[in-house]
Amino acid sequence: MMSQKYNAIKLDRKDNVAVALRSIKPGEFLAVQGENEAIEIKENIPYGHKIATIFIPKDSKIIKYGECMGISTEEISPGYYVHVSNVRGLKEEERLSALMEVQQR
Repeated sequence: MMSQKYNAIKLDRKDNVAVALRSIKPGEFLAVQGENEAIEIKENIPYGHKIATIFIPKDSKIIKYGECMGISTEEISPGYYVHVSNVRGLKEEERLSALMEVQQR
């Protein structure tokens, strides 16, 4: 039986980021269980941090655990680090909106 090693995990199918299961270096490819798309890592991703798995336009929601965790402050291409340098926290009205979305599910 062939085994596959994964270096990241997506916590919910709606997520647009994956979480690194180990530090990942530029030039490596993202390996997420259940995903077949080859995404090349573009910068160092520390263990436990987020990586964009799809193109995320500026001012878009960062989705982790199927929930909005912040808003992108710039375009983020697949394979790039998603962190405080390119994501801001939610404003109060955005937090309430995100909570309403969760409650309507």
